[in-house]
Amino acid sequence: MLQVLYFSSLSPRNVVAVYGTLSDLLSVASSKLGIKATSVYNGKGGLIDDIALIRDDDVLFVCEGEPFIDPQTDSKPPEGLSAFHTDWLTLNVGGRYFTTTRSTLVNKEPDSMLAHMFKDKGVWGNKQDHRGAFLIDRSPEYFEPILNYLRHGQLIVNDGINLLGVLEEARFFGIDSLIEHLEVAIKNSQPPEDHSPISRKEFVRFLLATPTKSELRCQGLNFSGADLSRLDLRYINFKMANLSRCNLAHANLCCANLERADLSGSVLDCANLQGVKMLCSNAEGASLKLCNFEDPSGLKANLEGANLKGVDMEGSQMTGINLRVATLKNAKLKNCNLRGATLAGTDLENCDLSGCDLQEANLRGSNVKGAIFEEMLTPLHMSQSVR
Repeated sequence: MLQVLYFSSLSPRNVVAVYGTLSDLLSVASSKLGIKATSVYNGKGGLIDDIALIRDDDVLFVCEGEPFIDPQTDSKPPEGLSAFHTDWLTLNVGGRYFTTTRSTLVNKEPDSMLAHMFKDKGVWGNKQDHRGAFLIDRSPEYFEPILNYLRHGQLIVNDGINLLGVLEEARFFGIDSLIEHLEVAIKNSQPPEDHSPISRKEFVRFLLATPTKSELRCQGLNFSGADLSRLDLRYINFKMANLSRCNLAHANLCCANLERADLSGSVLDCANLQGVKMLCSNAEGASLKLCNFEDPSGLKANLEGANLKGVDMEGSQMTGINLRVATLKNAKLKNCNLRGATLAGTDLENCDLSGCDLQEANLRGSNVKGAIFEEMLTPLHMSQSVR
């Protein structure tokens, strides 16, 4: 009579009488213990491969293929776990073997795919190789960090392992808490974005490398503090670009798009701004003295809604310019040509408009509180409905 134990639970399960071969013993043990017994060990962990080696009253240990567990050191499962959660098992992941326990695969992420695969015996069906290892067709290189994370809760990835690959495996197996760790690690591993301003030398090289007929887009680029004076910048798209404190004196910005660009504190003295688009741009405190906004072909410069607080535009040619609802508070517009300009709803509070030509200008609804109009070339008529 033999006492036979299923060593993953490590408690006596059955006393059986066996006659015949080792296969007969495995068959009886499988039936009695409700498992698929494949190996028999003696009390010292020796593998029994011949029934003749078994003595009467031996205590034998059978398993489903996992390595032998010493009953003296692994006799008690973790508190709160049922017996089968301490079962050792072997995974064949892409041809590489990993030995672990069901509790490792189940407890850390109970809602993951791995947990659902192994929390109940038999769920994985017969997808086992000749050694009894459960077959998983995934990358072993990326699986190892995942298994280690389930073991101790730390993300540890060896050098040379692509974090994106581990992330994809974590998503595949549904290890949600690891996904968050990996996304943070990937973000931290990226080189910091270079937000340093573009220099004149870099920009000139860029201009020379661009065919003349090609549209040049500089949207959102940072030119802060750059010297772009006297450059040919016609038709370039600077939409939302940072041009604050730039030197653009004598630059040719004909038909350039400066919509929502930051031109605060910049110097644009004597710049060619024919047909320029500066809608909602910020040019607060900029210097635009002696600029030319007047296009002989009739294309009008558009500065609608622009912030022009405190700008110095003295002597600029702005015939027909669109300054509708722009803010020109405290601006210097002395001796400017604003003939036919659209200034409807414009804030001209405390502006210096002395010497300006405002003939045919539309000042309907504009705020001229505190504005200076001495020595205007064209008298301001009440019919223009200023406030």
